[in-house]
Amino acid sequence: MGDRIKETRKKKGLTQEQLAEKVDITLEYISQIERGLKMPNMQVFIKLVEVLDVSADYLLRDSVSTRNLYGDKQIGLKLERLTPKQRVALEALMDTYIEYLD
Repeated sequence: MGDRIKETRKKKGLTQEQLAEKVDITLEYISQIERGLKMPNMQVFIKLVEVLDVSADYLLRDSVSTRNLYGDKQIGLKLERLTPKQRVALEALMDTYIEYLD
């Protein structure tokens, strides 16, 4: 995705700094996105689509891997076996873990 963002940014004649300003993120963050070190959150992704005037699928193409479908299926099967109370607890645990990673 980063390569497509960089390519589109350059075609639009924008610097990283200009794009970062239009999307309301830091220059460092846009640089990390373009280099594939970070994935933008949904809010930033939507702004990138709007500012660059491209479709979301254009930016996502080849970024969404299908190689983990087996793992996703296995996780889905495990989730189906959880009680509603267990699902709530797991969601809270995942939220905490994800916040820790950020």
